Amino acid sequence: MLLPKRHMLNAVAILIYLAIVTAALGTTMNETEETDMKYNKLTPEEEEVIVRKGTESPFSGEYCQHKEAGTYHCKRCDAPLFRSEHKFESACGWPSFDNAIPDAVREQPDPDGARTEITCAACGGHLGHVFLGEGFTDQNVRHCVNSISMKFVPLPHDETVVSKTYFAGGCFWGMEYFFQKAEGVISVRSGYMGGTTDNPNYDDVCSGTSGHAEAIEVAFDPSVTSFEKLAKLFFEIHDPTQVDRQGPDVGEQYRSVVFFVDDEQKQTAEMLIRILEGKGYNVATKLQPADRFWPAEEYHQNYYNRTGKLPYCHIYQKRF
Repeated sequence: MLLPKRHMLNAVAILIYLAIVTAALGTTMNETEETDMKYNKLTPEEEEVIVRKGTESPFSGEYCQHKEAGTYHCKRCDAPLFRSEHKFESACGWPSFDNAIPDAVREQPDPDGARTEITCAACGGHLGHVFLGEGFTDQNVRHCVNSISMKFVPLPHDETVVSKTYFAGGCFWGMEYFFQKAEGVISVRSGYMGGTTDNPNYDDVCSGTSGHAEAIEVAFDPSVTSFEKLAKLFFEIHDPTQVDRQGPDVGEQYRSVVFFVDDEQKQTAEMLIRILEGKGYNVATKLQPADRFWPAEEYHQNYYNRTGKLPYCHIYQKRF
């Protein structure tokens, strides 16, 4: 039995429509499957917060009172988000951090129109909210994060003892660049030290009135490296004979200083200076007790790794 011509056209149109819908559904399913494959499988409770932007109950999260040294990663995609050194107690009921790993966290207006939401920059998973001006720490920032949005990765050694030291030797960007590559270094922060102005900013330091030097804070594992090795690196990546300058950068904020935290560091630095002087170097590096370290603005942190540029006034030169 033959269908009338108009019925045949309608049947063909229906078949074409079904083929298009089937193909579209297949594409959507494939994309969904690929997305699911890219990310870790979440529990319904985790999905409620990370995907649907819910909030866990205050004081209920496993990291609220957590104090172990390590890194907090995204539960959904494993991207590193926060370091334990930036975690602080705010009594708000959720883990609080005054800084995030550079470029790891994205800020955007919250749908409620009042707050600022923070999400994982890698996968878009909901983390919590960020608040400014509360005065909890010198950074004056609080990243309020749901524990369920994160997973913690401890430092490589379960009983790692973290030691710190501080150096000033020209622009902190270049100093940070070389120390980040040193074996045994856990973290490096750029900041200001050795002056009299509280909570200085970059303009204060550049004005020459704060008394601060551009400095770096180096956290290291003493079971892997030593202060002596790090101090040798310090003397080999900048010119310790220059006074109140380093290459094209001129001013007291670019002076050469070892800010020692104990007598052992002081004695080691004195020994290295004597060695350099014995080799004919007129060392201008000063030794000062470490006082308060003021972290620099976020745009100064991890500068060369973020921008892909290279140091312009720090060059490695073996001296020991």
